[in-house]
Amino acid sequence: MLTHINETREENLRKYYSADIAVVGAGHAGIEAALAAARLGLSTVLFTLNLDAVGNMPCNPSIGGTGKGQLVFELDALGGEMARVADIVTLQSRTLNESKGPAVQSKRVQADRFLYRQIMKSVLESQPNLILVQAEITELVTEPAPGGKRRVVGLRTRLGAEWSARAVILCTGTFLDSRVVVGEAVYPSGPDGMLPSERLSKSLREAGISLMRFKTGTPPRVHADTVDLERLEIQYGEKHITPFSTLTDEEELNSREQIPCRIVYTNAKTHAIIRENLHRSPLYSGVIEGVGPRYCPSIEDKVVRFADKERHQLFVEPLGRDTKELYLQGFSSSLPEDVQIEMLHSLEGFENARMTRTAYAIEYDCADPTQLYPTLEFKEIENLYGAGQFNGTSGYEEAAVQGLVAGINAARKLLGQKQIVLTRESSYIGMLIDDLVTKGTNEPYRVMTSRSEFRLLLRQDNAYDRLAPIGREVGLLSEERYKDYIERAEMVKKERERFERTTIRPSPELNRLLEEKGGGPITVPVKLADLLRRPGVDCELLAAFDPTRTDIPESLRRKAEIELKYEGYIKRQLAEAERMKKLAEKKLPPDFDYSAIKGLSNEAVQKLNKIKPADIGQASRISGVSPADIGVLLIFFGIK
Repeated sequence: MLTHINETREENLRKYYSADIAVVGAGHAGIEAALAAARLGLSTVLFTLNLDAVGNMPCNPSIGGTGKGQLVFELDALGGEMARVADIVTLQSRTLNESKGPAVQSKRVQADRFLYRQIMKSVLESQPNLILVQAEITELVTEPAPGGKRRVVGLRTRLGAEWSARAVILCTGTFLDSRVVVGEAVYPSGPDGMLPSERLSKSLREAGISLMRFKTGTPPRVHADTVDLERLEIQYGEKHITPFSTLTDEEELNSREQIPCRIVYTNAKTHAIIRENLHRSPLYSGVIEGVGPRYCPSIEDKVVRFADKERHQLFVEPLGRDTKELYLQGFSSSLPEDVQIEMLHSLEGFENARMTRTAYAIEYDCADPTQLYPTLEFKEIENLYGAGQFNGTSGYEEAAVQGLVAGINAARKLLGQKQIVLTRESSYIGMLIDDLVTKGTNEPYRVMTSRSEFRLLLRQDNAYDRLAPIGREVGLLSEERYKDYIERAEMVKKERERFERTTIRPSPELNRLLEEKGGGPITVPVKLADLLRRPGVDCELLAAFDPTRTDIPESLRRKAEIELKYEGYIKRQLAEAERMKKLAEKKLPPDFDYSAIKGLSNEAVQKLNKIKPADIGQASRISGVSPADIGVLLIFFGIK
């Protein structure tokens, strides 16, 4: 009888500590990975160190930005969650680079970080096939697999529980063996004063995973009532907000009151305080070992590197509707707290400011992403995936899209389906992942529009054109949402056709506007399309003169206009994208030993054996692999 009771108990525990897919970390990558896996029908467990910090924004209270906004639109087209919730928590919306072309315009919103966390936790808790568990994961459990590899089979927690899982997705963010640095104070900690993940790094190294040491930082937060906001330059949101998600009611979103941000500048006094205390900076004393993001330096680093600049712009941003805390973007620092207070009080309007949270730097472990396939699965450990800052990236948006791809691919592999690989010419998501797994990174990687050779094709307005069919095929974009996309695409097509057939008649008022835009007047009726092709002329300018103007969403009208204006440039980029697509069709064997090929340079052999490129296109983008090496590969494998 006792034996039977013990066997029953063990069986119940095995069922309790079991899931198809285990996701480690409930930040932006972990959320999307877990939701994708669960929504595709796999039993999923999502582990977090703190259930009250699910979906936390430890740094910027914002979503989107240059290149990042495109990622959020793409995530929505694939069926992810961030875009929808970002619209709900929008405090202010702006389109960056509006004075430039559509290829580099990106949406960015100030977000209510507290409401975002609350909504995301509710979404996760309500999702079928998904359970949230507060636990520290300390060990990866693997077993031998064919070909000399290992296969992940589960995880162990700090309390000694062993979870079995058919696949694991690591989304550890900045928690992996992390430590916080503020001046002379150095101590183990995760972001926002949370506990770090102290033991998992050792287990990952023992499993053969190569880890890097990166660093990031965050500025102080201040109490709004202690700042003289009236003395600061005000920054309003845009007049019309285009939602990130097609699930959002555009009219309702635009009916909400936006909260203004403020701008302040450092000055000579601020810079003098920083210079006088550089000897106390852990950044220059050698205390900080991790590599920080080059594109987002601390304020002390900016003052040293750009010594000729008299001031630096800082953005004063709200953290939420129901809090007095303000975020000081651009004022990141790891200087001692007393120095930070002096720096803060040197700013105009901040003479009596009170810090609510001190700025800090944080160091953490992350994986070398060249160990991953483009599916985000580890090459040497089957069914183990990595996503987010664990892969060496920086930013909530980069994390979220990687989590979505990892969740989709882990689920599809377990379901016996082909995993998806997004290409550079298809999306910023594809470019991000290709850069990581092909080139690697020696600093926290951030998506920027300048990184893409196809940025005119990868605009935020056409994300659904590029990715909705994939979202539908995968199963995360519902039939209803896909039909809605088809209807909107048809509206854009009809608007384009309307541009071509509508005639605009000359008038003194119209010619005055055209001349103000630097163009010549018209003396005979012309097609609306011809006027729209002129620089500086758009549908809004011509609204009063357009006799057939239709009542469609402004975002769709703008899309039709962009396609018309940039038609020639778009065709050229499409031709280049087709060339790259053909290179991607020239496949290479997945586990080939390139030292067997005579004629390759030693560097090429080393890099090819490390990356194991899937095709000639990927091989051609590996640093150190020359055109001559590509020629050798084509001849050796008989590829035409």
